[in-house]
Amino acid sequence: MTQYFHSVTLEEEKCKGCTNCIKHCPTEAIRVRNGKAIIMKERCIDCGECIKVCPYHAKKAITDSLASISDYSYKTAIPAPSLYGQFGSAFSRERILKGILEIGFDHVFEVSKAAEIVSDATRQIMSTNDLKMPVISSACPAVVRLIQVRFPNLIPNILKIESPMEVAAKIAKRTLAKEKGLRLEDIGVFFISPCAAKVTSVKAPFENKESYVDGVLAMKDIHLMLLEKMKKLPPDIDGGLVSSGFHGVGWAGSGGESYALGNDRYLAVHGIHNVIKVLEEIADDRLEGIEFVEALSCTEGCLGGPLTVENPFVARTNLKRQIDMAKETDFSHINKADDYQELLWTRDVEYKSILKLDNNMAKALKKMKKLEEINDGLPGLDCGACGAPSCRALAEDIVRGDACETDCIFKLREKVSSLADQMKALEKLPRS
Repeated sequence: MTQYFHSVTLEEEKCKGCTNCIKHCPTEAIRVRNGKAIIMKERCIDCGECIKVCPYHAKKAITDSLASISDYSYKTAIPAPSLYGQFGSAFSRERILKGILEIGFDHVFEVSKAAEIVSDATRQIMSTNDLKMPVISSACPAVVRLIQVRFPNLIPNILKIESPMEVAAKIAKRTLAKEKGLRLEDIGVFFISPCAAKVTSVKAPFENKESYVDGVLAMKDIHLMLLEKMKKLPPDIDGGLVSSGFHGVGWAGSGGESYALGNDRYLAVHGIHNVIKVLEEIADDRLEGIEFVEALSCTEGCLGGPLTVENPFVARTNLKRQIDMAKETDFSHINKADDYQELLWTRDVEYKSILKLDNNMAKALKKMKKLEEINDGLPGLDCGACGAPSCRALAEDIVRGDACETDCIFKLREKVSSLADQMKALEKLPRS
C-alpha cells in the first residue's frame, strides 16, 4: 500500500464542518463527512490553500520546533528569500541574518545564494539540452505534485533540477565539514520555510532519497523572536553574512526566477488556480512562444505562503527594497554552477493516480460506468452541500462506498417527496 506523508493536517476538534476548504482545494482532496473535514491523502499536494481559508484554523502544517535544533552540536539555518519580505525597511538582510544567529544558530547560509547557482545551472541546461518546451520550473513542490496528480502528460516538461533549498543544505554541510572538520551527522541544517509543501518535500522527496535538510521551521513560529533579537542589535552591522545578489533575493516573489534566467520568453504565474489554467493551456498546446514557465502555487509566490506572517502585497514592497539594496553588491560572478550535472535529478517524478476505483481492471471499468450513471442523475450544481466539492466527486464517493446518493440535498428532497406521495396514497386505501 502506498504511504503518504503530508505536512498539511486537520485538527478535528477545531473543525466546524463548513465547506470553505472543499471549495478552494485545487485537487478535490477534501470532503466533509459527519460534520468534519477529511483530507484524502492521495490527492493532497500540500499547497496550503485550506490553511489560508479555514476560518476556524482547523488546518495546520506540521513543522519542526525551534527547540529541535538542540539535537545537533552545530546548528545551521538556511532561510528562504521570502523571509526578507517579512520585515520593513528598518531591517537589512545583514540584520536579519545576524538575528537568525541570535535565536540559537551557529551558522547561516542564504538560500538566495543557492538560487543564483540554480539559475546558472538552468541557463546551462536550457542552452545545451534538448528539452520539451515549455520547460516548467520545479521550484514549487506543490506545483510539481499538482502535475503528478492532474497533468501527468506534462511530467516531461518539468525542469529536473534540485531546489535552491536542497542545494543550500548540501553546500552548507559539505563546506562546514571541510572547513571546520565537523562530522556530517553533527551538522543540523534547518530550512526557514514559507510553506507546507517544502516540509513535505523534505520528509518525502520526489526521488525517494534522503533530503540534506534536517528540519523545517515555519516563518510564523520564529517571527516574533527574530524581530525582538534584531531590535536589540547595534545600529551598524557588518558581519559579512550576505552572500547573494538581487537575482537570488528576487526568487522570493513571482517572476524572480524567470528574471534571473535572462530569458524574455517566459511566463510567470502565481496562485494555484491560475497555475491550473496555465497548465491546461500547455496541456492543450495553446501556449505559444514561451520557453520557460515559472509556476508558484501561492499568491505573489513564496511571499504569500501559508507559513508567512506579512500580507503578501506588503511583503512584495518590502522585498523590492531588499532587491534594490542587493543591487549595490554583485555576486553573479561568484554564485555559479561549476557542474550542473550534479544538480540534476537522477530519477523522474512519477504519475500518481487519484482515480483508482478498484485494483481489478474489469471491476474498475464497471465502477466507472456506474460513476457516470450516478453523475448524470445528479443536479450538476456543484453546490458542496453534500460535503463533496462537485457532483462528480460525490458520484465517485458513492461508487467507492464513502457516500450515498441522498447526501445530495436535491436527491434527498426527491426521496422525501416520493415518500410523502406514497404515504398519501396509503391513506386513501380502504381500511379493512
